[in-house]
Amino acid sequence: MLVYLLFIIGFVILLKGADWLVEGASSVAKRFGISGIVIGLTIVSFGTSAPELLVNVIASIQGNNELAIGNILGSNLSNIFLILGIAAIIYPLKLTSNTTWKEIPLSLLAVVVFSLMVNDRLVDGNDFSVLGRIDGFVLLAFFVIFIYYTFGIGKVQGEKQDHHKEYPSWKAVLMMLGGMIGLALGGKWVVDGAMAIAEKFGMSEAFIGLTIVAIGTSLPELATSVVAAMKKKVDIAVGNVVGSNIFNILWILGLSAVIKPLYFSVSLNFDIMMVTFSTFLLFLFMFVGKKRILERWQGISFVAIYVLYIAFLFFRG
Repeated sequence: MLVYLLFIIGFVILLKGADWLVEGASSVAKRFGISGIVIGLTIVSFGTSAPELLVNVIASIQGNNELAIGNILGSNLSNIFLILGIAAIIYPLKLTSNTTWKEIPLSLLAVVVFSLMVNDRLVDGNDFSVLGRIDGFVLLAFFVIFIYYTFGIGKVQGEKQDHHKEYPSWKAVLMMLGGMIGLALGGKWVVDGAMAIAEKFGMSEAFIGLTIVAIGTSLPELATSVVAAMKKKVDIAVGNVVGSNIFNILWILGLSAVIKPLYFSVSLNFDIMMVTFSTFLLFLFMFVGKKRILERWQGISFVAIYVLYIAFLFFRG
């Protein structure tokens, strides 16, 4: 019972830690005159991906490979099908040309490259499949290119007003430190709790990672996109999700593999195919109906597909 309680508390601390880290770091950045667009593309993006990062790093160190990979695949699926689906139902989402032609294809490229890297058994005929340290460095190199691209976008679009609150320096630093501690502690409790639940009910690491942990670590993106949709700030709602999916594969899986190679189960290939399908469908929907607008009926179809996918996972075990 204590492990389950810590699992729930761990999620709360994990999410609150990410919030404190983002708010504190953004306040410090503002104090030093760093522009709002740069804050959004770096600090906020890193912050909303922090729960996935901490869960993955801890799972990787402890050798829970299926949990680490399943968390990212499940998170990317929930980002598109669940989060974008709900956001589009709240308010139709109009995507920018850059998001349609650059960021979504880059997200698709990331998952395709990842799928080739982890399928040594199918591609090269090896006895096992692994996302090795060299693969991790390659993903991180792609990530550096992505960061360079986002800074370039920021310069083209110019300065944007940043609405993050500015705190006193001492409070901002304490928030950052508290956020880091919360992320580390919450991440540890979430991983330990997930493993206990998997053992108790005979579920696989992959199932727990693809469902409970993935949805839980995607809560920052869910909150951000839903609030943005309600305020009709559609660029934030969509950019947050697509950017997070790129961060998850290139940054989090790349760093996780550099820390410790991740052995891959071929049973997860179906879930990789689902991530690929979800990204391609998002791109396709930009040319179905109203151009570059994710309409309500498309959002409903996204949520419906996600519900069917979760049901399939439940029966797969």
